[in-house]
Amino acid sequence: MSKHTPEVSEKQSPMERLASFIVDKRKAFYLIYIGVAIFCVFSGGWVAVNDDLTSYLPDSTETRQGLTIMDEEFVTFGSSRIMVDNIAYAQADRLAEQARAIPGVKSVEFDNTRDHYAGGAALFSVTYDGTASDPVSLEAFYGLQDLLEGYDVYTTGDVGDSASASLESEMQVVMAIAVVIILLVLLFTSHTYMEIPVLLMTFGMAALMNKGTNFVFGEISFVSDSVAVVLQLALAIDYAIILCHRYTEERERLEAREAVIAALSKAIPEISGSSMTTLSGLGAMCFMQFKIGYDLGLVLMKSIVLSLLAVFTLMPGLLMSFSSLIDRTHHRSFVPKITAWGRLAVKTRFIMPPLFVVLLIGGFIFANRCPYAYGQTDLTTIRESEAQIAQAKVNGTFGRVNTLAVLVPQGDYEREGRLLRELERMPETDTALGLAGVDAMDGYVLTDRLTPRQFAEMTDLDIETARLLYSAYAVDQESYGQVVSGVDGYGVPLIDMFLYVYDMMDQGYVSLDEEMTETIEDLHGQLTDAQLQLKGEHYSRLVLQLNLPEEGEETFAFLDTLHGVVRRYYPEDSFLVGNSTSDFDLSSSFGNDNLLIGILTIVFVILVLVFTFQSAGLPVLLILVIQGSVWINFSFPYLQNEPLFFLSYLVVSSIQMGANIDYAIVIANRYVELKQTMSLKDAVIESLNEAFPTIVTSGTILASAGIAIGLLSTTASIASIGVCLGRGTLISIFLVMGILPQILLLGDIIIKKTAFTIKARLPIQSRTGTLLVDGHVRGYVSGMVDAEFSGLLHGTINASVAAGEVREGPPPAALTQGKEADFHD
Repeated sequence: MSKHTPEVSEKQSPMERLASFIVDKRKAFYLIYIGVAIFCVFSGGWVAVNDDLTSYLPDSTETRQGLTIMDEEFVTFGSSRIMVDNIAYAQADRLAEQARAIPGVKSVEFDNTRDHYAGGAALFSVTYDGTASDPVSLEAFYGLQDLLEGYDVYTTGDVGDSASASLESEMQVVMAIAVVIILLVLLFTSHTYMEIPVLLMTFGMAALMNKGTNFVFGEISFVSDSVAVVLQLALAIDYAIILCHRYTEERERLEAREAVIAALSKAIPEISGSSMTTLSGLGAMCFMQFKIGYDLGLVLMKSIVLSLLAVFTLMPGLLMSFSSLIDRTHHRSFVPKITAWGRLAVKTRFIMPPLFVVLLIGGFIFANRCPYAYGQTDLTTIRESEAQIAQAKVNGTFGRVNTLAVLVPQGDYEREGRLLRELERMPETDTALGLAGVDAMDGYVLTDRLTPRQFAEMTDLDIETARLLYSAYAVDQESYGQVVSGVDGYGVPLIDMFLYVYDMMDQGYVSLDEEMTETIEDLHGQLTDAQLQLKGEHYSRLVLQLNLPEEGEETFAFLDTLHGVVRRYYPEDSFLVGNSTSDFDLSSSFGNDNLLIGILTIVFVILVLVFTFQSAGLPVLLILVIQGSVWINFSFPYLQNEPLFFLSYLVVSSIQMGANIDYAIVIANRYVELKQTMSLKDAVIESLNEAFPTIVTSGTILASAGIAIGLLSTTASIASIGVCLGRGTLISIFLVMGILPQILLLGDIIIKKTAFTIKARLPIQSRTGTLLVDGHVRGYVSGMVDAEFSGLLHGTINASVAAGEVREGPPPAALTQGKEADFHD
């Protein structure tokens, strides 16, 4: 490979001076990156990962407000539904007794009803002594696993749920597969073998920095934590490839140092411009009401910025350091020319665009009929986890559980009881639990108000002792009027009096007979648990079990009805909280988020494209193609009659518009440049040839990453994003390579008419023979030439001549005595 050192301009441009500094100080940058890498290895574990999507609901939503109240005022004990299949009832009953004896197990519900034993399968409804994440609950859960080892067991519930851990391990597998795919793609599209380690080191550093700096956000969602690295790889590796290809081109005529400097100074504006569309799409996500978009948008935007930083400051030094190895490992290009495809595109320019219009209209109609899911219960994944298999088995045998909490102001037990009884009578409600519905003794419920005589009769207390207790209670509650007027008519809720009596017993002020003492002590534990779960400082909680699906028109309509019933009793301040209300709130915010994200993404991308192309028409044509791919992509759920997780649409439509638009930009850039020196048809054909390696590299990586996530993840929300991203990228590639060329040809008049700065297209001179050329030539002269040309040419010219002329020269024989052609770069 012959090279010569050109005359170096005494005055470098600012970009060249910056590039020179980065290349010459590469060892200092190496030291900085080594320090950063060591720091990020440790800081990567500092970030907290949030598994709860409902925490990202807007603060104004009913679900978010209700969850905040429940977190502050109530304790929700961990629970499990454990199904043991192929077991006799008597054996299951013995297991239930053994399970109740395990430390940390509060209760095990099991009986011979259809709710707990059916078709040879037993269902144990287990409640633990602690919350779902409490160590005491986890220890009890593991104890139950040991007890049931060897049985055909299916376990669901919120205790021992390792969804985060399994998702992390799945993403590690996805990452490994993505790296293998990238290696194969780069081997196919690279110019030298040694550039591949340079690319991988650059990206590895960028990925490590992104994960290691997530702690600056304090907490990120499990969605961002799981997919950020894979999406960063897929979205940002293009930048490293662009710089690498620039270096290879410059190395053909320059020494290594000068080649890296020239490549970097030219690549910085190009890569920065390319990244702007991606950043625009991700930035639009930050405006979502559902703050998961803000979370994911920030993490991915940071990943793009850090990828740019690594490409601009680390990779140039690596190219310089490995330049000799890169030179020695050149190989022939494996990427084929697609001239035949280009010619086909030209020939079908009057056929494909009308078909695209039909697809566009159909895609718009079907995408707007896409069936969305706002919870993950009804979603399926290609690969199922053990938890999903267990959930399906338990639900299939004993039915789903749809739990809903009703929060009402506490203090009025009588009103609470009337509401609870009305809720129990509703056909959509299987059970309704509240303090006003918990049986105590002798037919009384916990919230019934008993006078001293009634309390004495129920507990076999002496009436005078009961009066004394009531008087002491009245003083404790500062109800002095009851003491003065007499306590015989003073009614106290049974739960409050029981708890007060227990405190008096505990302090030695009251002595009851042995049987009653034991009864009070047994009741105290149950009453304390009931109070923790159902009575807060300001609110009471009623717990309903609904016989409705988690989401859907019927369920959402019932929520409206339920709101009406509750507000008749508590018009001032009440909340419904559960998966169904969460899904309803998500569906309500989705419409606004969908419209907002769509508009912002298109506006941001159009602004970037207008600035890039200095044209109003060309950006619209490019947006039309990519927006068409988005609509077609989200037609599939409608056509397949499969619900789509709503978050997948918001995330993937933003990424698809922001990232896939780069494929259209690559072809449009080549076309706008090439049509200055050749016919429009030839410009389209050649632009496809030149853009194909870039598009096939980037597109294959992004599509493969998405498909791998879709195939391997058992988390429905993550798998759905992967499937849509992979499918959308493939559709975008097809439209960009198969439809955009014809649109550029047919829409060229629009591009010219809407250009802000019109660059005159010089006439193309096509001559063959012995020619005398004098002037600046740009075009094909038995190969591409862009130089000051003065001399004789024997061959073919197909180029524009900016100055000078092309005229017939002397016969070929005269060339042996004439001067040779002289090129000046």
